Amino acid sequence: MASTVKDTGSGPRADAGHGALHKSIGLLDGAVIAASSTAATSSIGIGLGLMAGVVGLHLPAIMLLAFLPVLAIAGGYGRLNAVEPDAGSSYRWVGRILNPWLGFLTGWVNTVGTVVFMAYTTTVTGSAVIQLLDEAHLHSVAGLRLDADSTVQCTVLGLAVLIGAALVAVRGLDLAARLQKALLVFEYLVLLGFCGYGLFAGDQPFSLQWYNPFDLPSLDAVAQGMVLAVFCYWGFESVFSVGEEVREPRDASRGGFLALVVMLLLFLLAGTAFQRVLPLDELADNGAHGLTYFGTRLAHQPLAALPLVALTFSAVASLQSSVIPTARGMYAMGRDGVLGRVWTRLHREHATPAVGTLLITGVAVLLALASLVIPTVNDLISASVNAIGVIVALYYALTAVAAAVRFRHLLRDDPLQGLRAVVGPLLGAAVLLAVGGYLAWTFYDSTDHFELAADNGWFELTVVTLMVVTGLPSAAWARWRRRSPYFLDPTN
Repeated sequence: MASTVKDTGSGPRADAGHGALHKSIGLLDGAVIAASSTAATSSIGIGLGLMAGVVGLHLPAIMLLAFLPVLAIAGGYGRLNAVEPDAGSSYRWVGRILNPWLGFLTGWVNTVGTVVFMAYTTTVTGSAVIQLLDEAHLHSVAGLRLDADSTVQCTVLGLAVLIGAALVAVRGLDLAARLQKALLVFEYLVLLGFCGYGLFAGDQPFSLQWYNPFDLPSLDAVAQGMVLAVFCYWGFESVFSVGEEVREPRDASRGGFLALVVMLLLFLLAGTAFQRVLPLDELADNGAHGLTYFGTRLAHQPLAALPLVALTFSAVASLQSSVIPTARGMYAMGRDGVLGRVWTRLHREHATPAVGTLLITGVAVLLALASLVIPTVNDLISASVNAIGVIVALYYALTAVAAAVRFRHLLRDDPLQGLRAVVGPLLGAAVLLAVGGYLAWTFYDSTDHFELAADNGWFELTVVTLMVVTGLPSAAWARWRRRSPYFLDPTN
């Protein structure tokens, strides 16, 4: 089934040798993977209503504001990928340019955060599927009544979807990209149809102030809104984890930028349409069900169910696009000798990190199942999801700083390019660190005691700390026990 890549310790080390990843995808495929990972439909369906409760009728403004630092950081990712495409992406770049310990922790927190997100999303996916079956008047299966509020049913059904998505990923990126492309086409058609109609059918007065970031209610609203908005853009970098499998390295960068621009346009369209159709109180009160409620305000059944179908497809695509970059990150870490060689085993026919894909999926499955029987695990998952914003801000910022250091010579040789390659990423990093720091402060300031509960700020801060420090023993083992070239000669 699988072959093993030898540890050698540099860049895309096996491209010309035994066990190399196949260059099987192009520009559009890369953009699809990035867009699926970002999951605009889910972000719109769940996030916009929550943001409205913070920024009021300024959803387009906050999405525009958050786009700027993310775009600057994406520029750093793109330039690094152009000179060194690597399955490890930020883990490899930060380790080689800044410090191998920081690089390892970048890869570690990215992996831990994504696995936790996968475990959480399985339940969300299962719930969406059951709601969809209910709309189709299928209320029971084999005598078992389906209940969208049943954590057990939602988790088990979601896990089945996750395993199926992982098996498709093992089959190859080309097949996974084709599946995600079909899902995205449907999602976007639904979004464009409903949001486009909402622009004209809505009865709420339109205002250009919706797009004015200087008209946001307060600095506190800006900070909280930025945290949520940046989270909506999270995932664009997944295209760089498949940089070694893109036929032309620059196409990975172009795919990432294309996905980001499409995300921005969709967020602006949806934010405007939501505010045209829904009064602020309805928009904020239906936060987690914003898109489905929006659909019922514009259409009758069965058309009103289409947004729910789109949400379901988005959740499925998001699960698959989570396991793909995570498995490749672990493959890169195994190839560098910081993890075991099992992570480097490739499928003999499809040249995908098959074993790593299944192992990562298995960890997510175990974590999701554990949450069913151990209440504290469920709290841990929920707190981790809330804390991911801090983690994302941290590893985005580190990657941006690595890009600035790598291309700092441009400030002297080509000042205009230096602004884009050095100053832009540094400013983006500063903004995201400020956003992450603000989120950490809100965790600390929200309570005066520690409690094992997902809504306890001190517990959430502890989870953030644990996600980082649990990587230190693994890093130490790789450095002194495995004597990985990644630590001993990080420039190799």
